Amino acid sequence: MNNVIPLTSPAVSATTDRLAGLPTLLTTEELARLLRVDPSTIRRWRTSRPVQGPPFVQFSERVTKYHIDDVRAWLAKHRVDPEAAA
Repeated sequence: MNNVIPLTSPAVSATTDRLAGLPTLLTTEELARLLRVDPSTIRRWRTSRPVQGPPFVQFSERVTKYHIDDVRAWLAKHRVDPEAAA
């Protein structure tokens, strides 16, 4: 019996970097899928004062994008190390 888990299995995919291979600019919906939240949450973060979500690029009133590097930096800034927090 072969105990090797194929690289395409969900167990491996879930542990890989979810940001790898994403486009440079993400839509609100793409960012929501990445963070596993509803798109309305991303919109609320963007429109709250002070802004709570990652930095964004406002191309027009209806077109907003998030640069992947800004998302990475925002995630790193919000990371909590349980040992340091204790």
